[in-house]
Formats: sequence, structure tokens, C-alpha cells
Amino acid sequence: MATDASTNAVLEKILAELGELKTRNQVLESKLDHLQGATLLSSPVIQGQGFFPGTRRESTGLQPIASHSPGHTSDGLLLSASPPFHPSGMSFSSLSVGGARPVSAAALAPTSAAIEEHPLNDGNPAAPHLPPTSTNTPTNKSPILTGQSGGAMPVPISLGLGGSSAGAGAYRSGLTAISSHTAESSSNVLSTSAGSASSVAAGSGSVPSTSTLGGKYTSRIILASHPGQTGIRPLPLRWGGGSQDPRERGPVVASRHPNSIRVRNAVGAYGGSYAIYRALSIAMGQLDPNHRPDYTNTEPPFEILPNPSWFDPTKIVSIDPWGHLAPQLFKNHLDEGIDVRPTIAMTRAHIKMPEIDAAVKAGKLPIDGKIVVRSERLPGMSADEDPGCEINVSKAAVEPVWYLPGVAQRLGVTEAGLRRALFEETGGSVPELLTRHDINVFLPPISGLTAYIFGNPKFVSDESKEVTVRVHDECNGSDVFGSDICTCRPYLLFGLIEAIKTAQRGGSGVVIYFRKEGRALGEVIKYLVYNARKRGTDSASMYFKRTENIAGVKDMRFQALMPDMLHWLGIKRIDNMISMSDMKHDAIVNSGIPIVRRYEIPEELIPTDSRVEIDAKIQAGYFSASKNVTEADLSHTVGRGWEDVEH
Repeated sequence: MATDASTNAVLEKILAELGELKTRNQVLESKLDHLQGATLLSSPVIQGQGFFPGTRRESTGLQPIASHSPGHTSDGLLLSASPPFHPSGMSFSSLSVGGARPVSAAALAPTSAAIEEHPLNDGNPAAPHLPPTSTNTPTNKSPILTGQSGGAMPVPISLGLGGSSAGAGAYRSGLTAISSHTAESSSNVLSTSAGSASSVAAGSGSVPSTSTLGGKYTSRIILASHPGQTGIRPLPLRWGGGSQDPRERGPVVASRHPNSIRVRNAVGAYGGSYAIYRALSIAMGQLDPNHRPDYTNTEPPFEILPNPSWFDPTKIVSIDPWGHLAPQLFKNHLDEGIDVRPTIAMTRAHIKMPEIDAAVKAGKLPIDGKIVVRSERLPGMSADEDPGCEINVSKAAVEPVWYLPGVAQRLGVTEAGLRRALFEETGGSVPELLTRHDINVFLPPISGLTAYIFGNPKFVSDESKEVTVRVHDECNGSDVFGSDICTCRPYLLFGLIEAIKTAQRGGSGVVIYFRKEGRALGEVIKYLVYNARKRGTDSASMYFKRTENIAGVKDMRFQALMPDMLHWLGIKRIDNMISMSDMKHDAIVNSGIPIVRRYEIPEELIPTDSRVEIDAKIQAGYFSASKNVTEADLSHTVGRGWEDVEH
């Protein structure tokens, strides 16, 4: 009997030790699962492939907000943080993984300070925990997008230090044992951590520290959020919506301010490309990241009345129709501290350009005292010097706000494919394009457009009035500095003058200026193309080929989104379209706006060196009522070379 009692005692001790080891193992697996977790998402890239061998399908990469009790299950999750958010407030370097010192359960217990510090925690120490992730079965709460065929297509996404997925054995053996995948596999694994495996120096075992900028930010870096997390309650946003009340549609909230991050219903950042300059000003201490704008007296000085397109989710997908009235319509949200910002601003101004002065002097444009007015004489001007004229104009600056399902449909791609491409080609800087399938609105980091309206803005939507439109894509070299290698500035001025004439006839003229430099390829690509053209024979026959050789594509403006601004203005018919572009014409007509007449650039306005451009475009499909250009003709159209110009 004594022997049996002794044996039982030994067995009980062994079982207790095994239980303790199991507990430690579960804790470590949960920690490592956070670092190398996988979120289920849809992607056309791996449709039908499933997960990589050994990948944990249930991993979420999310953090618990209270005590870590192995085996405790709950749906309460918090946003990912980097350095990874440990309930104890430990840094990642303090957690030994690859066979080093054991971690006691006490060391993993949370501190109240760590709980309260997390930006999404309500200060409730009894908040729920991270569910176990020891199975390979997807949960019904995992974010999954629907592919084109209607099926779910999961993509593993690493939210930890490594850039590749790992098998269960690698989790248990530590980061040093994480296996690598083939190039094809690795391309499908997205890493969204503050540090990467390569950033951890040999022997250091820690990630780079991150400044809180003097307390402007919390010490916890929120990399991405996920649907259904504790503290995440996006404001309703019903794009299109059908309701005539914009308050039922809801505001667009993209801010990460303390009072907004819980309720934000859009990913990306306000300000488009200028968000980067905002970040610089905050980093330099010149701007408080929580600054609240004073919108007193900023309301529009003229009206653009709502029209049926504002309530049709297929007509307007790239701008927020209510963006100009956000501070007024959603004042109650502003009063609650939610950072709602306008994405459209409207004002009145004067335009003064030497070509317009020349048109007035030539008698092509009369001074009417209302639209075309005489300029005031500047100090120092002689009495016999003509001060010229100015043009009264109403204008609207618009930042892009993309309704992703509508943008995908307009471009003829799947929403999953669009999200994946946007994530990849922005350097992975917006992980919530993939993790927040419940959010359909994206503020892209690009510039927008400016609409110039001549005449009464209300006439734009009046079908009884004549409407002239010029849609112009930015060309800094020509528009601003007068380069003669293209027809951009001459055509822009021709469009402006025709729009002004229409307004003087009692109609309305509209010029919409898009920031799509170099056919949206950018100015660097454009100058490289110029070099290739001028170092060879600058022939019209090679005009588009030179661009394709460098950029891989001849045009990335994708005019399918362009008509949104026309629909926002309420334009129902264009009487005079000042454009030769077949792509712009087709996009507008296909969107439901008929075009009555098209106008090509007058021959006398075409600079000599831009003949290459215009002939190549006519042969490729641009409208011309006066000239027919064949492919054989293109070889005879040659621009000047560098040897013709002294620099």
C-alpha cells in the first residue's frame, strides 16, 4: 500500500509538471501565433490554392486586452500593436522563444497600467481574451472577402516579425527555425509589422524602438484593425443609400484620432498625397496631431444642388458627394470629438492669364463686366499701359474618396483583386485594405482635381442651358512652364476661352483639371520617355512605344472614374466637348451623359515639336474632323532633336 501511495504521488507530480508545461506551451504558442498569425482574406492571386502547408488558419494576429488565461475563449479582441502588445507590457525582446529560459505564468500576467494604456481599451481589466489558435480550422468570424466566382479565397497574412508563413513546428521551435517558402508562396504572404526579420540585428533579438513624439502618440502602435474587435464600432456609412437625407448616409471618418479610431469607417488618410506633409509637420513638432480645425465661415459661397446621381452608388464612386458640407451636416459628430473633415472645398476667385489678355485685345473675347472684367491698374504701371482683364470663376477642389465595390465594378475587376493590388503597390502601407473587409471606403494617397465653373454654377445642371466642358489632365511642363513638346497648355487655354464664351452666351462652361501628371505615369517616367525620344529619331510612329518600353503601359489615367465629377455637378448633356480623346469621350458617354459636338485643337495652336504627339494620337483613335492620319504617315512626322537646341 505504501508503494502504491508513493507511486501515486510520483504520478501526480509528473501530471502536475506536464500540466504546467502544457500551460506554458499554450502561452508561448499564443504569443508566437500573434507574431506569425494569419488572417483569412480573399485574393485572386491564390484562388483555389488554399493555405501553405503548416499555416495556422485560425490565427488573427490580434492582442488580448486582459489576463492571458490559457484555454479561456472569448470573442473580445484588440487591434494589433507593434511592438506586439503583451498584457504585461513586456517588449518582444523579453520573450525568449528558441529554447531559452522559460517564461513563468506570473510574468505573463497583465498589469493595470498596460491595460489602461492601450488606445482602444475602455479601462476594463475584465475585458475578454484572445481565443485559442491551436487548430487549423477557420473560424466563422475570420474576415473573408468574396471572389468573382462567389467563393471565399483565403490569403495568409503575417502580422508578426517574419515575412513568410511558418508551420506549427516552426512556431514551437522559435523564430530561428521558421522555414522559408518558394518565391511564389512568399509573394502571397503579407507582412504588416513595425519591424521585420531583417531589422532584428544578429544577436540583438529586439525590434527598433519607436518614439511617441513627446506623448503625442501612445506607446502602442496600432498596425491594423479587424472586424468585430472590442472597441471597434464603425459609424454606419451607406454609400448611395437611396435616402435623400445625408445624415442617414453618414459621414466619412478616416481619422485615427483618439475619439475617431474606434468609429472610423474609411481606411487611408485625409488629404491625399499631402498626408505625408502633415506627418512631417507633426514629427517636427509644428502640428498637434489632435488639432481640431475651426470651420467657422468656411462653408461654400455657392451651391451645387443634390441630384439623383448623388444617391446612386453606381454613378459616383470616387468622390464623396457630401464632402463639401461635412462640417455643417455632421456637426453633431464634430461636437462629440469625432474628426470629420471635408473632402471638397468651394470658393470664388479671379483668373488672369496672358493668353486671355491676348484674346481680349484681338477682339475674340469681349469684356462684359460680369464674367470678363478689366483688371485694376497695378502700382507703377504707366497711364497708357493696358492692365488687361480677369475672369470671374467659381471653383471646387476635390480629394478622392473611393467606394471600393463601385471602383472595382467600374474598372472591371474584383474587389478582392483591387484591394490586394492597392495594398501591394503602396508598399503595404495600408494593411486595413485587407484586414477590414467590412469597410468599403478608401481615401487613396493621391491628388484629386479642381473644377473651374464659368457663369452661374446653377446653370451647369440646367438642361435648357448650353454647357461646354474641357476635361484636362495635368501637364506641369506645358501647363505652367510652356513646354512645346505637347499641346497641353494650348488646348487648356482653348478650352478655357470656349468655356468663357459659353458663359457669356448665357450658358455655363466647365474645365475640370485632374492631377494625373504624365498620363498618371508621373513626371519622372515622362522625362525618361523624353530622353528616349530625343536620343533617337523622335518619330510619331514610335510615340507610344517609347512610353510602353519604359513604363510597361502607355496610359494609366483610367478615365472610367473621370465622369464622377460631371455627375456630381449635375451635368446631363455636354453641348461642346473640347477634347479629342476617345477614352474621355467613351467614358463620359458610357456613363450616361451624351455629347453633342466635339472640338479638336485648332491647327494654329499646335506647337511645331508637338506635331509628333498629336499625329500619333489621331492615328491611335483621337477625334479629328480635319485630318486623317495613317500608320504610314507617322514615320514622316518627326520632332526636333537635341542637336537643334543649344543648352
